[in-house]
Amino acid sequence: MNELTRSKVQQRTLWVLAVSQIFGTIGVGVAPSIGILLAEEVTSSEAWAGLARTASTLGAALLGLPLGNLAARFGRRFALSSGWWLAALGALLLVPAAQFQLVVPLFAGLLLIGSGSAVSLQARFAATDLASDDHKGRSLALIVWVGTIGTVLGPNLGIPGRMIGDATGLHVYAGAFLIAGVAMVLAGLLVFLLMRPDPLLLNRQSDQLAGAALPVRQRGGLKRFALELRANSRARYAVIAILSAQIVMVAIMTMTPIHITHHGGTVSLVGITISLHILGMYALAPLVGYVADRWGNRFSIGVGLLIFAASLLAGGLHPEKMGWIMTSLILLGVGWSFINVSGSALFAKVISKQDRASVQGGVDALSNLCGAAAAFAAGPLMALSSFSALTIVAAVVLLPLAVMTVRHQK
Repeated sequence: MNELTRSKVQQRTLWVLAVSQIFGTIGVGVAPSIGILLAEEVTSSEAWAGLARTASTLGAALLGLPLGNLAARFGRRFALSSGWWLAALGALLLVPAAQFQLVVPLFAGLLLIGSGSAVSLQARFAATDLASDDHKGRSLALIVWVGTIGTVLGPNLGIPGRMIGDATGLHVYAGAFLIAGVAMVLAGLLVFLLMRPDPLLLNRQSDQLAGAALPVRQRGGLKRFALELRANSRARYAVIAILSAQIVMVAIMTMTPIHITHHGGTVSLVGITISLHILGMYALAPLVGYVADRWGNRFSIGVGLLIFAASLLAGGLHPEKMGWIMTSLILLGVGWSFINVSGSALFAKVISKQDRASVQGGVDALSNLCGAAAAFAAGPLMALSSFSALTIVAAVVLLPLAVMTVRHQK
């Protein structure tokens, strides 16, 4: 495959991924907002509602590796479209759950909608399959960035959901999840119909023609993931970066709304703070990708660590001042963006070609599991101590990554 053909297919792949990511993340974005409200309404129990809130994150963790193995065997097109349609099925299950107050469809639907989160993460790796090494960061960052649109629109589906409810008699939440299901069906259709040729399979075919390919191992995904990390120090460093950033970001973000309200902040202030945090996570992704490609992934991860440090200092030293907390959350999002985008781009660059898709699914699954664990642990930790203590623990989590970055910085 000559460079001109490769470039044209890469441009087409990025276009398809970007458009499908917008539609898909609109559907996924409804889970952590309207999904939480629905869980509280259906279960009428704080304990059960808490479990329901983590169901979509657990679904993303459980489905990340199988979707990666699916891509390894049949290509990105099949895995991404299947993941979006599975998430759409989850959203459609939530329609009767909302309409008739059904607990089992509630949990099943939230679990399956987690497939959308998993496939959204996998899409960023798909953007790197045909990208050259000096453009992987920018290609990956583009897909992360366009997800901002869906992330912002998804939580607001209650408005059109109410309009559908007024016209059809559906519950407002049922209408919102109906829209989410349709959006994710469309995302899957876009990928299935337009992602031709498949970037992963085309890259593999190119390697075979060049005589450089090794046989693709389609089984033992967890074992392959563990072996890859054991043998590949650069991949291990990238994974530690991704996981460290995820743990710190989720732990602080999860407890910030509670901290704000405990200090007299309003629900509106909570909404503004989280919205600014999300913008920090995604809005600067193209700049992060450029920095990673231009000056190296380790340099970009180092920048992310410095921004994280500023965030934790702002929140930890001035926990009672809402202006500092908002600043802390914005910096938290930007720091996460630098480390996550750079770590993911490095991981895509250094992993073995024969294990590419399956181990990428493994790191996404592990990231979601760590995020869920961080969210679960942050509550009791802050209840027993304080928000400032939580920032100290978060700083300790970042220390191994900081040491690795400084020791190996070039």
